[in-house]
Amino acid sequence: MSDNRKAACVVGWPASHSRSPLIHQYWMRKYNIDAEYRKEAIPPDQFADFIGHLRERGYVGCNVTVPHKQAAMELTIADDRARAVGAANTLWFDGDKLRSTNTDVEGFLANLDQMTPGWDRGLESAVVLGAGGGARAVVFALLQREVQHVHVVNRSPERAEALREQFGSRIRVAQWGEMTGLLGGAGLLVNTTSLGMVGLPKIEINLRCQPSMVVADLVYVPLETALLAAARDKGLRTADGLGMLLHQAVRGFELWFGVKPEVTPELRKLIEDDLAAEGLEATAEAKAAKAKQKDKHKNLDKPKVRGPKKPRPPKGQG
Repeated sequence: MSDNRKAACVVGWPASHSRSPLIHQYWMRKYNIDAEYRKEAIPPDQFADFIGHLRERGYVGCNVTVPHKQAAMELTIADDRARAVGAANTLWFDGDKLRSTNTDVEGFLANLDQMTPGWDRGLESAVVLGAGGGARAVVFALLQREVQHVHVVNRSPERAEALREQFGSRIRVAQWGEMTGLLGGAGLLVNTTSLGMVGLPKIEINLRCQPSMVVADLVYVPLETALLAAARDKGLRTADGLGMLLHQAVRGFELWFGVKPEVTPELRKLIEDDLAAEGLEATAEAKAAKAKQKDKHKNLDKPKVRGPKKPRPPKGQG
């Protein structure tokens, strides 16, 4: 890399799964920006040193993914969003200061604004499934849009209670069994859990709700979760997790390279194709592993073929 060529990266452990390079490299081509975007696989015990020498490594900033998001917040000057969510995913230099934010908040809002325009008009009540980091970003975003009642549903009520204690009286802790009643008066349902992701159980909810309710899912593998499919079958408007992934990348690119990029259908198609290719590859690998296991069992089940017994020597002979 030349001295005057800007570079950014995504830092994780592992980092191979990240689609950030595809997103940012697309924008670099689109806006004719001569820069680089790399993956950096950094173990937790080396993360502080890596971030402490980020500029010396030639970077103008970075994205941060699991398991480093909390550490990134603690090692930088975090803004209100990052502190509220308890995690930072975007770092940039402001003079000599390394600042951080959490762009999941604006990614969530921008995706809903694009996919379901007017979703927050007159919105009084929302239901959020889950109480982890994704839920914190969503709750913070909904409070920014002046939603008056945010019902947090989590199998562990203690974690949901922690959100209420942090964000105040507009947060209400609810049980899973209260779902049907809550949805009847809600204008928005958001899944922030990993349920519905490939390989995990699906969310089964009776969507007895107003026809104007919007359903959002942070999961993007698969693109259409069982929850979104059920919502679309009822004619409800939906927003998937891929849109949030794309929109949360916008601010970092603007901070590093001075251009606010656009989330285009072409970019979405690029990531969709990559997800589909990975899915086909994973399916092929799973089938190969299954066939190998089947062959192994076949070989174990085969009767052993024994050769003719050697005649025993007459007694007295060795």
